[in-house]
Amino acid sequence: MRYVVAVPARLESARLPGKVMADIGGRPMLQRVLQRCRQAHSPEAVVLCTDSEALIQAAGRWGFPAIVTSPACSSGSERIASVVDLLVELAGATAEQTVILNVQGDQPFIDATVIDAMAEEFERLGPAAEVLTPVYRMGADKVHNPNVVKTLVAADGRALYFSRSAIPHVRGVDPADWPAHAPYWGHVGIYGYRADVLARWNELPASPLEAFEKLEQLRLLEAGIEIGTFAVQGESLSVDTPEQLEQARVLAAAQPD
Repeated sequence: MRYVVAVPARLESARLPGKVMADIGGRPMLQRVLQRCRQAHSPEAVVLCTDSEALIQAAGRWGFPAIVTSPACSSGSERIASVVDLLVELAGATAEQTVILNVQGDQPFIDATVIDAMAEEFERLGPAAEVLTPVYRMGADKVHNPNVVKTLVAADGRALYFSRSAIPHVRGVDPADWPAHAPYWGHVGIYGYRADVLARWNELPASPLEAFEKLEQLRLLEAGIEIGTFAVQGESLSVDTPEQLEQARVLAAAQPD
């Protein structure tokens, strides 16, 4: 398999406008994301996918290629799917032999080893793997935080559901005590798509679940496409709120890179 990291980004964020260019420890968040992705060994390329001319110019200054996408894209996966043919060309392989690694532009501390671990998992599973995503064991303090996405995982590692709510619900137990009774898995905001699967994105039926939760991966589950998971250590902070941006700045000050 050949691998390409695609980082979808836009300036018009509903909850935190312009967040991808917010300063974190002296560098824009998006620059941090791209540079960390480039530390991974498995990808053939790291590419920005955006509808913003300002972001394209910034990526060029930082030494990264960019692909222009439509401003009408409603999610990162849709943005990448719209240019999947160009990404496959960069990989230098067929769509069936190419994996697109979708790393969101709001993860300034993404661990490059997780990107390589995803590639290793695709190699281990072989052609049967269509979509993969990493998960981590969640601390009790995040279980009821709607800004942290939870993953319900089957015994064989398949993702059964993703939610902003705490899942599973532990009946008859005070919600504060649920983590003592059930494992809770957090979702690291990275997806690995086999390119031929991603190319079908716009053919998938509209997903009410995706609309309710504002989680793009639910479109795949509702359409019957399996998402495999694999466990990683720790978590990757996604910046969606002013509070999380401040948290990122504190982390950058404490752990400069």
